[in-house]
Amino acid sequence: MPTAVDPASCGRWLTGGRVYTQIADLLRERIVVGEFPPGSALPSEAALGRAFGVARNTVRRGLAILEGEGLLVTVPSKGRVVCGAGPAAPYRYQAIAAELRGQIERGEFASGAALPSEMVLRRRFTASRNTVRQALAVLESEGLVVAEHGRGRFVQSDGQRRPGE
Repeated sequence: MPTAVDPASCGRWLTGGRVYTQIADLLRERIVVGEFPPGSALPSEAALGRAFGVARNTVRRGLAILEGEGLLVTVPSKGRVVCGAGPAAPYRYQAIAAELRGQIERGEFASGAALPSEMVLRRRFTASRNTVRQALAVLESEGLVVAEHGRGRFVQSDGQRRPGE
């Protein structure tokens, strides 16, 4: 079981603007040094908030940074779990997202092309609707896919990609 996080043990207090980035930095350090090994769950948002002396929403924003970096994944009824460094995706939606990402990068889905419907993807991957939607949400957050209400999901055109992608 992971130990509690004590910001005082880091030799610095969390003050100033963007405290959530400081929380992300501290937790990232602890993941890298192995205090939270792959597969272990982090303490709850409430426990981290008490440890850092900040609101839960501030902790949540810091954890979102680490999730965006691929260091953490949220698992229902387990909380935030540290991802392993291995090549295999630990969760089904990540494997589905990785396969679709590969197809987009290889050009199997051209820029602006429609992706298969959720139903087709559910059958192809033998996965639940929520799992498929979670995989598609990952691709949308990466800027590879755009959803058009009532029309479906499409491969993002190069000209439509957000700056920095």
